[in-house]
Amino acid sequence: MNLPDATAFDLATKDLDPPLAIVDLAAFDANADDLVRRATRPIRVVSKSVRCRTLLERVLAKPGFRGVMCYSLAEALWLVETGTTDDVVVAYPTVDHAALRRLAADDRARAAIAIMVDSPAHLDLVDSALGLEHPEIRVCLELDASWRPMRALHVGTRRSPVFTPRQAQEFAASITSRPGFRLVGMMAYEGQIAGFPDAAGGRLQSAAVRWMQRKSAAELLRRRGTAVRAVREVADLEFVNGGGTGSLEVTGSDASVTEIAAGSGLLGPTLFDGYTRFHPRPAAIFALPVVRKPTRTIATLFSGGYVASGPAEATRLPSPYLPTGLKLLALEGAGEVQTPVAGRGARGLHVGDRVWLRHAKAGELAERFTHYHLVQGDRVEQTVPTYRGEGQSFG
Repeated sequence: MNLPDATAFDLATKDLDPPLAIVDLAAFDANADDLVRRATRPIRVVSKSVRCRTLLERVLAKPGFRGVMCYSLAEALWLVETGTTDDVVVAYPTVDHAALRRLAADDRARAAIAIMVDSPAHLDLVDSALGLEHPEIRVCLELDASWRPMRALHVGTRRSPVFTPRQAQEFAASITSRPGFRLVGMMAYEGQIAGFPDAAGGRLQSAAVRWMQRKSAAELLRRRGTAVRAVREVADLEFVNGGGTGSLEVTGSDASVTEIAAGSGLLGPTLFDGYTRFHPRPAAIFALPVVRKPTRTIATLFSGGYVASGPAEATRLPSPYLPTGLKLLALEGAGEVQTPVAGRGARGLHVGDRVWLRHAKAGELAERFTHYHLVQGDRVEQTVPTYRGEGQSFG
């Protein structure tokens, strides 16, 4: 049945009351296939960009995907306990004493999970939480992948203090010399490439971003390769992780990288509309009902203030998607209790109709809804809980 997307989504959810969120499975699966095509390496699924166990399990069952990258140790423990995965890297250092004690007490979890470290302080904290005689904890060393063309200029996310190959080797040696720890991996996330759209501004701005990314990628190719070789001299690494949805091709060209992290590209949020290298299909969208018509060209929607994390700017707001011809009002934006939309598309909207919107970031929509309705064509194939729907919150 060849229906326009809005009609298909409306038909699929006609018996459901909005606000509601759906995942278009055809788009989700197509995006997964595209990620594999672009990566040329096994992909470790970034769970914070999905936050739904059913979808994590769906993508992990596909060829080309292997393991999960979590943002919380408590989350990693939960995913291992529920049988979602037996291969987890926690992408951010943990200071959660209770979670560390649970990790130490669980043989299966210790075999499955690697925690992130970039400083002796992280090792000290583990020793403090568990005592000096604790079981062996698998750890991953994070190398800072930012670009620093000058001493005072830092381009990229503020992450690890380990920047040079020598620093990486020295820290690796200190890890391997300490009882209770085993260094199994390295990670380097090039946020200035993976997370920075190269076609989101004007022509000059876009050209400047692409120039920066070329220079940064060339520098990181040399530095990361040297650092990985230096660390391998003192530790038998199981994996070297890099990249993100926005840098799969760049990271895949680095022979020192054995796997690439990606997740946002599965759901296709609006922040990925500004890339020239790829164009994911919108897979996760949400519907809000029209509750007012203050004028002929304005429709007011219920709720909708689902603002994404990051700098407080318009790019973090949700975007009207279907029907076409709608935009947010600059003076109201997306509100906690109402979201007005204006434009030619509003003329045909009536009280009780629904408007479909896209979130700016992939996983954060799951913090707003307890369930996703998984849609195939014009029917709901399955309704599944998000992390929130399972009573889990790791923020």
